[in-house]
Amino acid sequence: MDKRKNTNEWKRHGVQAVWALLTNSYFVGFVQGRIYKGKLKNLCVPGLNCYSCPGAVGSCPIGAMQAVIGNWNYKFAFYVAGFLMFVGALMGRFVCGWLCPFGLIQDLLHKIPFPKKIKTFKGDKLLRKLKYVILLVFVILLPMFLVDILGQGAPYFCKLICPAGTLEGGIPLVLLNKSMRNALGWLYAWKNVLLLITIFLSVVIYRPFCKYICPLGAVYSVFNPVSVFRYRVDKDACIDCGACAAACKMQVDPVKNANHRECIRCGACKKACPSKAIH
Repeated sequence: MDKRKNTNEWKRHGVQAVWALLTNSYFVGFVQGRIYKGKLKNLCVPGLNCYSCPGAVGSCPIGAMQAVIGNWNYKFAFYVAGFLMFVGALMGRFVCGWLCPFGLIQDLLHKIPFPKKIKTFKGDKLLRKLKYVILLVFVILLPMFLVDILGQGAPYFCKLICPAGTLEGGIPLVLLNKSMRNALGWLYAWKNVLLLITIFLSVVIYRPFCKYICPLGAVYSVFNPVSVFRYRVDKDACIDCGACAAACKMQVDPVKNANHRECIRCGACKKACPSKAIH
């Protein structure tokens, strides 16, 4: 069972890796230290993938939303909102489990051996609500009300919090551009501290960024119960063995709620079910 489980998990990682390469396929950017600014950059990708990554060929929907939410007269603002609702209604947090590059990074980091892995802790459920607060404050309210004369807000989440942006965009651009290295300040240091904390926590806790911080996961989680792609548990076939709940690294019990907001559709519960009750 464990061998089959590991095989299926690595298949998922393979899909994640292929998608990460496709959405960051502007390889010349890593050589020149420049960001791709072609027409494809006007399109959003489903997962959290930094706009400033030298290889990124599309825009991160969270970054795009912050850039235009201050002025809803912009057509692009409606496009981003519509894109998020469409993807959410179609797949929910399937994006988190299969298509998000930073999700793959956390998955791989958690495979690093550590003396004691933390599955849950006191206050875990309360802390998971933090991502909704971050979505409201840093992605919506601050960019909406603190705007420039053109009606554009600063990307406060990207600027002050996002460790994915630091890893995918900040560090590569600084390494590839001497002029940027000469202009480093406290903000870059702060972002790197957050990145190091996230990396360490990812080794100890499964997907801490997804659980507690990610505003994109917060958006998609709202659609989990109603998305086209969702799970169903056959109550007649279920033998109440608890194998599915034990297999879930997001601490979801599919028998109680197969489409819980924290479910990332990784399929671990489905593979672990001995009676094939999860579809």
